[in-house]
Amino acid sequence: MIPQPSHVFLRHVTLQTTFKGIEHPISTSDTPILQFRGIKYASVPARFRQSKLCTTYPPVVDSTRYGPICPQRGQRTVEEELLGLPEADLPRQCFLQDEFECLNLNITCPAHQNSESRLPVMVWIHGGGNGGCGSSWMYDGGSLVRRSMCIGKPIIMITIKLGYFGFAASPSIAEDNRLAGDEGVGNYGPYCSCSPSSPPQTYSPTGLRDQRTALEWVHEFISEFGGDPENVTLFGSSTGAADIVHHLYSSANKRHPLFARAIIQSAIVNHNVPSVHAAGWQISRALSPYRASTVEQLRAIRSDTLADIPCPVRAVDDGVFFQNGWREAMFPPAEADEIERIPQDRNLTALRFGVRKLKSRSPHPNSRVQQSPTSGLQPLIIGDCACDSDLWSSSTSDWAASGVVRRLRAICQSLNKATALLNAYDIAPHMTDQLSERVLELIEDARISWPTECVYQAAQRAGQPVWRYVFDQEGPARGVPHHTADLIYLFDNVPLPLSPTSSPLSFAADDLPSLPSSEASSMGNPVTPSDIGALNEDRFDYCSRGLPFGGWARPIVDEWSYTRVRDAIQTRWIAFAWGERPWDNSRGKVFVFGPEGETGERSAGIFEGRRRRKLWEKVLRPLGIELVQKVGTELSNGPGLGSR
Repeated sequence: MIPQPSHVFLRHVTLQTTFKGIEHPISTSDTPILQFRGIKYASVPARFRQSKLCTTYPPVVDSTRYGPICPQRGQRTVEEELLGLPEADLPRQCFLQDEFECLNLNITCPAHQNSESRLPVMVWIHGGGNGGCGSSWMYDGGSLVRRSMCIGKPIIMITIKLGYFGFAASPSIAEDNRLAGDEGVGNYGPYCSCSPSSPPQTYSPTGLRDQRTALEWVHEFISEFGGDPENVTLFGSSTGAADIVHHLYSSANKRHPLFARAIIQSAIVNHNVPSVHAAGWQISRALSPYRASTVEQLRAIRSDTLADIPCPVRAVDDGVFFQNGWREAMFPPAEADEIERIPQDRNLTALRFGVRKLKSRSPHPNSRVQQSPTSGLQPLIIGDCACDSDLWSSSTSDWAASGVVRRLRAICQSLNKATALLNAYDIAPHMTDQLSERVLELIEDARISWPTECVYQAAQRAGQPVWRYVFDQEGPARGVPHHTADLIYLFDNVPLPLSPTSSPLSFAADDLPSLPSSEASSMGNPVTPSDIGALNEDRFDYCSRGLPFGGWARPIVDEWSYTRVRDAIQTRWIAFAWGERPWDNSRGKVFVFGPEGETGERSAGIFEGRRRRKLWEKVLRPLGIELVQKVGTELSNGPGLGSR
């Protein structure tokens, strides 16, 4: 590499080209960091066709600018909306949009590396319904790479750009793909439609095959940037994390894995992945105003028009991409014979509350991760944020209690099932106060927390090493551990409204402040299927979104708390990428991030206080993941007209 004032050049022998990159803006003489932007990893031969690995480049590739993104609306991303910062405080970016040139990646790496360096590689898959793009300022890898260099464990970070309409599948599209020599259909695509003001069920689909193609590029060509193609860690959040789950259970991963381990953060995993025919019906319904029924007519629609069409998030089970029996391996079946035994009294609400007593921290282990002989899943880090369902707070705010009760009864088609859910989450027909909080708790468990636990337990059953964490640290701007709050600390790129640095409090482990948990008593008469009475609402909120936090004044994220959590998550993610044990996971131990700057290993009993695991086992598991997720999705969509 020959550095110039602001540019660097990397000669790639295998590709017979020279990549012209830049010195990263935070690069210093002590921690020199390079960045290569907008490298095209695949070409798109036609709309709704599978992407092709890019292996031919001109003699010199200008990698000083970000590449085009998929066509999308010019609005703030979901992540930017959730940050709670004024738009004027956020960096503004402007990207070209091109549906056929949008599959590109960005590489951030330490300087002075070569094919002998073999540094661990971390590949980021963004969320936001796969809206936005991997070139967003939020995901810039500079801070994470700098941290890795400072602790003596340098990494290479890659962000990839994805597409929209990736679920696009129908018998006619499948036949078109077959004639083009492609196997399978769907899970690809060059569009991106994401409106933060719209409910998340309208976010764009995945593009799983494009992601697999990007991993193929990394496997083939990353070594001359200094990376180890056999030591790739896939990490992502939200729908990006769900994509990683799908890759874990893909047929290609079983045959030829392209990553060594994965980190799954607040995954929105859907059990109900549609078939080709079901996806075709969804396309026909979405595009009915345009009278497009053939593949040729679909391809004739303007890309900006497609970007404005709300389409449901779905991977496609085309009989090719996923392993046989992947749902059964990941999710427990409904226990039909247990339904009648679900408690119908209000003691279920005792599983929602309590005061956490946090115990001592364990030392950080330095032993390395041992690969399990069991084939299938790779080693995992997996967890969620305490208030992930805040993502749906806008669409759920219009629910009335009576509407929630009616909707649950309609979905469950059983008074016993509906009553069990209503009792468990303390929802009654005539309540007004705290209704939104209760509904969001149910959505949280149905769409993120319990599915996360299912993936965790499936990895354990497969015999793979798995580490569980909970992220309860407040987002600096909003004062709650909202969806994507962990990304603020992980990437360290968000302009922060921090309070002045204060000295850390010296408190004993058992006196650490914490969120309330699920071990308090409940009062009042039982609710029966025939007479759902009002439930007592005078209790401690699990997560007051935008209100005083947990009954206390809203905590202030000072510089000490921010730095402590940032360093903890960055260090452990990097250690995992290096093949080390990120923390001691023996006897069910978990790692906690927050609240109020707390970090460390905690016992399995502490996890019971941080999440509603007992409720999941007693109520949700007997109902089954299909019904529970349907309830969560319906509630997160909001009441609709006439259903409030």
